[in-house]
Amino acid sequence: MTIVETERVTNILRQKLEELGASRCHRKDIAIEKASDTLDEIQLKTERELAISSLQRDSKMVRQIRLALSRIADEDYGVCLYCDDAIAPKRMAALPWAIFCIKCQEKIDRREVEFSETLEWLTAPE
Repeated sequence: MTIVETERVTNILRQKLEELGASRCHRKDIAIEKASDTLDEIQLKTERELAISSLQRDSKMVRQIRLALSRIADEDYGVCLYCDDAIAPKRMAALPWAIFCIKCQEKIDRREVEFSETLEWLTAPE
């Protein structure tokens, strides 16, 4: 990757981090609230579960972006963590935080191969 490409990707990743930081739902959204009506209680529970899911998704994305920035600094950005082949430029353009090539990602999604150390780190709560 050229210096210009590296700077462009780094800026994209940092901008995405800023967006996630600004749009993250607040932890107060997951507070357990009591309601006098059963339907209100169900609605509050559903909203809380949605807020938790959103927090988890955003946290995972933040970890993926930080890993991508770390890989840029280590000069191994764009290389699949499973097979060590280059990740296709189209995939990197679409998902600048991608850590697996399409073939390996499909295998992992179908559970044909396991890559637990990275997946555990990416899915673990902050």
